[in-house]
This record gives sequence, structure tokens and C-alpha cells, in this order.
Amino acid sequence: MTKIILNSLADLRTLTVDTIIDVRSPAEYAEDHVPGASLLPVLDDFERDEVGTIYKQDSPFSARKVGGALVASNTAAHLQGYLASKDGSWQPLVYCWRGGQRSNAFATILDQVGWRVKLLKGGYQSYRHEIVQMLYKMQLPHRLMLISGSTGTAKTAASAATCCKGRTST
Repeated sequence: MTKIILNSLADLRTLTVDTIIDVRSPAEYAEDHVPGASLLPVLDDFERDEVGTIYKQDSPFSARKVGGALVASNTAAHLQGYLASKDGSWQPLVYCWRGGQRSNAFATILDQVGWRVKLLKGGYQSYRHEIVQMLYKMQLPHRLMLISGSTGTAKTAASAATCCKGRTST
């Protein structure tokens, strides 16, 4: 298993992986995910809530025991389902929320099967950090313009003319 550190969004484009796998819960995935990622949750929404409740109300150790059993069971289902057709040369990139227990557990099992697994260090949060950097901390590579005005002032025509400026017909 190889841990991958994102230093920029361009790093995602240069990765040599066949599939990006998000192992977070369906609700987490629905809220946002790395574009093109496949959802293979190691805990469903109910299971995640259950493990979290045990963690807070009982103990982290008890939660890890319950969570470990659920992750193993759900990973087995993925191995017998979606992953069953993957050959030995298949290379996935796996991530969860922080790059912690869920993705590590899943990636370890895939690694033991024999696949060359890459694990996103820092998980979805590291991806999100790079998005925020690009949008709010770095200068964008293109110029943004705000077109505003009352109805009937030709905003649509101005926008269309701006969009096509500099293009040549072939």
C-alpha cells in the first residue's frame, strides 16, 4: 500500500490508478466526493451513526470492535460484488473522511488480496483543502467577470459575445 499526499489538484490527474474509491457513508458521498469516485462504503449511514454513538456513550475501544466487524463484513460484500471482476493488475486509490480507520482497513484488505493500492493521506479533507486553496488562496488562471443589470439591458447578448470572443470558425 502506498500513501499519496496531495500537493495540488494536478496531482490527481497524474496518478496512475484505475478507480478512485470513496469508502465513506452514502450520506457523506452524496454531500460531496472526488469527481469520478465510486462509492464502496465500509459503513452505511445507520452503521456509522451506531458506531459513533458507541464511541461517545460507551468507549472508543467498544466502537472499534463493532466498527471493525461491520467494516470486515461490508468489505467482504464488496469483494464478492463490485470487486470480483477486477484482475491482479487493477490499481485503486482509496479515501475516507480523514484518511483514517475506514480507508486504512479497506485498503489493507485490498492490499492483502494483492492489488497495488494507493491510499489518499488526509482523505477527502486533503482534497477539499486543495479545492479551497485553488478557489480562495491562489490566483485563478482565467479572468472572471460579473455582468449585472436590470431586465432588458442585453446581459444575455453581452455574455454570448464575451463567450465567443477570440474563437475562430473552422
